[in-house]
Amino acid sequence: MELKTIQNVLADLKIDGWLLCDFHNRDPIAYRVLGLDFGKFTSRRWFYFIPAVGEPVRLVHRVEPTKLDGLPGRKTAYLAWTELHEELRRMLGPSSKRIAMQYSPLNSIPYVALVDAGTVELVRGFGHEVVSSADLVQLFEAVISEEGYRSHLEASRLIHQIKDEAFDRVRRSLREGKTLTEYELQRFIVRRFEEEKLTCMDEFPIVGVNDHPANPHFEPTPSNARPIRKGDTLLIDLWAKQDEPGAIFADITWCGYVGSEPPAEYQRIFGIARDARNAAVSFVRGRFAGGIPCYGWEVDDACRRVVRDAGYGPHFIHRTGHSIGENVHGNGVHIDNLETREERRLIPGICFSVEPGIYLEGKMAVRTEVDVFITLGGEVVVAGEEQNELIRIEA
Repeated sequence: MELKTIQNVLADLKIDGWLLCDFHNRDPIAYRVLGLDFGKFTSRRWFYFIPAVGEPVRLVHRVEPTKLDGLPGRKTAYLAWTELHEELRRMLGPSSKRIAMQYSPLNSIPYVALVDAGTVELVRGFGHEVVSSADLVQLFEAVISEEGYRSHLEASRLIHQIKDEAFDRVRRSLREGKTLTEYELQRFIVRRFEEEKLTCMDEFPIVGVNDHPANPHFEPTPSNARPIRKGDTLLIDLWAKQDEPGAIFADITWCGYVGSEPPAEYQRIFGIARDARNAAVSFVRGRFAGGIPCYGWEVDDACRRVVRDAGYGPHFIHRTGHSIGENVHGNGVHIDNLETREERRLIPGICFSVEPGIYLEGKMAVRTEVDVFITLGGEVVVAGEEQNELIRIEA
């Protein structure tokens, strides 16, 4: 845990302290920030208060008195719930403080909204203002180290290679007159992950033809999978990371057509999605080049505007992108002004996807996805190749 750094950031944000707490392993963020073992079962409530100035305080139950012993600060213990309330009041100190917790007003950032409403009510009842820890979480969990970034680049290199192999496998099956289903192609990708020592953490790639990927989270199974045939549109979305501690995910989506000349409408909607993706990345680059703050909701607007102006706004049915970290959907800023209004800033050291899509129910769908990293120097970098034309899959 980076105690001094956390306290400096709290002071900069004019927050009096950060209250982290857990019960029955509900808040993995707290464990990661504090460097605790999330796999170790917690049967009683614990609280850890980091003030902007001064010594932290640990509050544990007498049944689990050593729970926070690896952390700095004064320790106090409780037994009865009345003692818990009194000790919590005492550890937070005089009222009228601004206390950060894993809370999100109106649940706008559900990834961070992990503390229960009753605990928030309890802290407010002591006379304190509860504010969101979302900016703190981004700084201390979503910012990627140089080693983590290198692992992201390696994962990106490998999944781009496996993506190429997947399209080639379709091409080869056509040439050999063999049947290849969506599910079988997904299984091929997962096997290649294993061979390259990658993991998708049992959240498997999306492979869909024609109208199947009009459901953005379509999942092929042995029972619903279709054969991939000439004349089909094809979407492949794959994500993975190196199977080692601290590794960072890569996540891409590419589209192709099984044949030589894709339908005009398919080409049109892919071109719109591609232009929207490029507009989002250009917007971020422009803001950082000019030293202007850049917020997640603004990038979503820049991307969505392209799709809307082309007449397909109602068919872009998800946020523009998500934070990427040790989980494929991380806890940093998301690129979103649709599902939520993401008011966090993009900051150096974070990674996120940009993935506009157009989904025509009952017909076809496209999505084009790249991963963006902002270096500590403020350079906006896209990992790997960017798809600018549909892949033609000819036998």
